[in-house]
Amino acid sequence: MSTVIEQPVEARLVAAAPRMPSIPATLRYDRRDPFAVRMTFPAPATLEGVDVCWTFARELLTAGLEDRAGQGDVRVRPYGYDRTVLEFHAPEGTAIVHVRSGEIRRFLKAVDELVPAGLEHLQLDLDHGLAELMRDTC
Repeated sequence: MSTVIEQPVEARLVAAAPRMPSIPATLRYDRRDPFAVRMTFPAPATLEGVDVCWTFARELLTAGLEDRAGQGDVRVRPYGYDRTVLEFHAPEGTAIVHVRSGEIRRFLKAVDELVPAGLEHLQLDLDHGLAELMRDTC
């Protein structure tokens, strides 16, 4: 069974101009990091011209489908009937994208089938993590 779920999504970048260009993005979940979700934007869609990956809580994405969620670098909120807004805050500026809520729900359903919400802690290999931390202390 796969430990990773990747789903391409169509994101619409909110810019100053009225036109909202569509950019490809990828949502990714790896059960080896069970509390996190990653959203990657390809190089042509970024100011730096390199792939940009944002990591944030799975729970934040879930909560943001129903109500405003997040206070830090990543914020999520519903927008109308079928859109979800994701805001990415960095020192260089803020990127705001709209994603179809159905695409996010489909992704989260697949994630929940792989690792049910509330049971993420069962995926953690604490012995391995502790051994990695202790390895450099001797």
